Amino acid sequence: MGVESKISTTKTGTKQVKDYKGIAQTIRNFLFSKTNKEFLVFMFFLALSRIFWLLMALNETLEKEVRIPVRIVNIPDNVVLTSNEADTIVVVLRDKGLVLAGYKFSNRMQTIKLRFREYIKRDGYGMVTVAELQKLITANLPASTSITEIKTELIEFYYSNGKSKRVPVKWTGQVTPEQPYFISEVLYYPDSVDVYAQEEKLDSIINIGTMPLNRSDFRDSLVVTANLQNDKDFKTVPDKVTIKFLTDILTEESFDNIPVKAINLPKGKTLRTFPAKVSVHFITGVNRYKEIKPSDFSVVADFNEIAALHPDKCTISLAKAPKGISRTSLSVSKVDYLIEDEAEITEDTTTVASTESEEQ
Repeated sequence: MGVESKISTTKTGTKQVKDYKGIAQTIRNFLFSKTNKEFLVFMFFLALSRIFWLLMALNETLEKEVRIPVRIVNIPDNVVLTSNEADTIVVVLRDKGLVLAGYKFSNRMQTIKLRFREYIKRDGYGMVTVAELQKLITANLPASTSITEIKTELIEFYYSNGKSKRVPVKWTGQVTPEQPYFISEVLYYPDSVDVYAQEEKLDSIINIGTMPLNRSDFRDSLVVTANLQNDKDFKTVPDKVTIKFLTDILTEESFDNIPVKAINLPKGKTLRTFPAKVSVHFITGVNRYKEIKPSDFSVVADFNEIAALHPDKCTISLAKAPKGISRTSLSVSKVDYLIEDEAEITEDTTTVASTESEEQ
């Protein structure tokens, strides 16, 4: 059995060798046939002509558009650039094709470094003119290369001398979960950022909005990274924040027996309302409702309003409510009232107590 297996393996190997030799012979016959010899000769001379053409083209004087990196350097520690500085400028160079090819396929174009203080034009503003750019670029070019055009008109930058303040972040756009979910709370990380700008501009900034966010048809909490709005007159640090939109299912709830409290009462006066307690209705999320207590609400009647208008019924309002609720309303908006002096109340109480004592 073992001998037969060896004989079979030997026959198979011999057959494979013959197949390889046959394939090699076929390829050799194809390549060295008269027709294919002529084809190969043609391809050789075609390639050779292409090489000569390329060499001649590279030796011609050409123009090429090139991008050159730019960076502002030597910025003082107390200075913050409040504009997005240009990172490249576009120029058209003239030279031999071979030299221009080197600019494209290598890093021969060095970064143009603009020394901060050399280009300050006035407080908070700097500018690099086309003439200044041309001088800087030429200094980095070989003698054979010339500049025929600078497509970047000029470079402007704005800066702030260390004036800053911290302001809250506010999202903008349209973020809508699918029904019956709603956004119950929005969390920011961080919730405020440092803004750098000239003093007069800084005074006008109350908060910083995000670039518009557009999300819809989601159920679970949504986490996004949002870029902050920017302007040439100010800069934010950091320039992006993480925002978490918490979702919940809407539910309509209410609390009864919320006492009505009097505010702005003068000394020696008391205010009674009828009824003394009311109900408050509101809409919130199922999860948020579990955290809300009746003491989170405050309903008030304003004595100053009553003294000024002398109405038959006084208006009551919701003075305090917890976060995360909406569409709040009271079971009644106007109630009967009675204003009394504390002295009268004390006398009445004393009389009642005396009567009760005599009866005993």
